[in-house]
Amino acid sequence: MDYRRLLDANQQKTFKSKKQFFQGSRRDRLQHYIVATMGTGNLRAAVVLPDEATSRNEWLAVNTVDFFNQINLLHSCVSDYCNNEACPSMRAGPRYEYLWADGKTIVKPIKCTAPEYTQHLLSWVESQLDDELVFPTSDEFPPSFESTIKTIFKRLFRFYAHVYHSHLKQLETIGEDRHLNTCFKHFILFVTEFDLVEMKELQPLSSIVTQILEANPRT
Repeated sequence: MDYRRLLDANQQKTFKSKKQFFQGSRRDRLQHYIVATMGTGNLRAAVVLPDEATSRNEWLAVNTVDFFNQINLLHSCVSDYCNNEACPSMRAGPRYEYLWADGKTIVKPIKCTAPEYTQHLLSWVESQLDDELVFPTSDEFPPSFESTIKTIFKRLFRFYAHVYHSHLKQLETIGEDRHLNTCFKHFILFVTEFDLVEMKELQPLSSIVTQILEANPRT
């Protein structure tokens, strides 16, 4: 994913800051490894555990930050088109509508416009990433870590579902559809590699998901 190109194209827009690890740390090196591997065009290789020294939880943590950054930037691309008037609800086509609840500040699911839902989503994910008890800087991950990761990825998918159903043509017009497709392909290969999102949750984009998986089989 070419972050610099997207940042340059959207430098006048407001979005949440890119999450980074301490320079030179192991997680920083893993993040650079992801970028370098993606640069080869082999996204399947970019999602698998790089070596035996990397734990599953550490790899999940690094990639969660990377996918948050990707969606954060993609959101800046669609923000001109995804507004309260154009998107009065968070939908993925006529069959799927998403309500927001985080279990703490908003316990009962509420109906939101798509921009409101996305802001809730990005703020909630950011709060998880910033919480040392959830995303520790050490290697001591809490027992609930993978469960939290699965919830994050399930909710991040909903952003993609909305964008594909509601804003794909607009992204094609401004030439950002290729970035969307690359990010989503990377996302699907990762979540299926580690069984992070149930297939029923992927139904709004089932045809695209199937095409990605058939074209990129596990080796």
